Amino acid sequence: MEKHNSSEEKSEVEVAETQSPLALWGPYVSERQWGTVREDYSEGGDAWNYFTHDQARSRVYRWGEDGIAGISDMHQQLCFALAVWNGKDTIIKERLFGLTNGEGNHGEDVKELYYYLDNTPDHSWMKYLYKYPQAAFPYEELLSINSQRNKKEREYEILDTGIFNDDKYFDIEIVYAKQNAEDICIEIKITNRGEDDAAINLLPALWFRNNWKFNTNIPRPEIEYDNQNDTTGHATASHEKLGKYHFYFSHADEVLMTENETNTQKLFNVANISSFVKDAFNDALTQKDDPLRQQLNQNKKGTKFSPVYNLLIKRKSSQSKFFRLTKTFQVTPFDEVFSQTFLNRKQEADNLYNGIFKGDTENKLGNIMRQAFAGLLWSKQYYQYDVEKWLKGDSYNVPPQSERNYGRNAYWENVKAE
Repeated sequence: MEKHNSSEEKSEVEVAETQSPLALWGPYVSERQWGTVREDYSEGGDAWNYFTHDQARSRVYRWGEDGIAGISDMHQQLCFALAVWNGKDTIIKERLFGLTNGEGNHGEDVKELYYYLDNTPDHSWMKYLYKYPQAAFPYEELLSINSQRNKKEREYEILDTGIFNDDKYFDIEIVYAKQNAEDICIEIKITNRGEDDAAINLLPALWFRNNWKFNTNIPRPEIEYDNQNDTTGHATASHEKLGKYHFYFSHADEVLMTENETNTQKLFNVANISSFVKDAFNDALTQKDDPLRQQLNQNKKGTKFSPVYNLLIKRKSSQSKFFRLTKTFQVTPFDEVFSQTFLNRKQEADNLYNGIFKGDTENKLGNIMRQAFAGLLWSKQYYQYDVEKWLKGDSYNVPPQSERNYGRNAYWENVKAE
């Protein structure tokens, strides 16, 4: 483990290394899994159009997961990530939006404002900032204008749309601090930068990656919602290999439970086995589907779970919500130990980087380099790709066309990466 405090006394996180490596959990959730080669099972190898951004909220991934400021265990079995809705967008913001290679005048490109603020090599301290407009996100405008521009013209960026004018946006800051390797303290702070009060829904999701669809030998894991009192809610995530994790959250306005399963009715006009599908949260809120929302509220077990916070944030003000994902049952999860963990990990991060940037007395260049390191560390992603399995396809999916055996990666059957 990276030693990142200057004292001879071992920190709590270092002691935890004797049982489990700190890097067991990290920012391994991709910001885009849609449109990737691994998810492409098309006849001609058209990855961009086979699995689109528009399908991503409804369709189960085969080889990985994505989300905003997401974390997972190192084998990406259990995931946690940010989701928000301003009440005006047509969809919940669960993943970053971008243009595909054919849609952007300079190729593929993310059209969002997000910042990697801080991170340490063992991911015991991580900080991320996402800027979310209060008006409807300009999906169509970004796509339409960029598609009309040629390669010699500059790209049309999200700031060009004017969506952030007059500071009508939210700063959403998420901080992770590890008490130990398997005890992760989380704060999500939402700041209204505008001059008017503004509403926002916060839906931080905990879910299992769907491996059971593609391997019948893998038992389906389960998240079970227990209850919540006046201050705290609790759910338990159980997995054959990971074991049991407790998920604690600040008292929520409601809780939603569904399954990480493809909405076959919506995408392929094939009846769903149940209404509990991957995009159920999205449809319940954005389509104001009250019967579905009631079902999600009453459902106590599943593989995708989220507390919901219906927030009205005053002008130039902030609100924070707290979460904890831990192996250990906690009677009072948001106690002094929880609060002190953020201070301890922040101090250790400061000690680490101050030791590296000793020559920078004003710390200006040091701060720039520290955020650059954060970008590198936040960009670590879980990557699984078994080319032999990918070429043959899975029994769950439609078998790939015969052309696949002579196309992309056909001679890479020896590649089995995780």
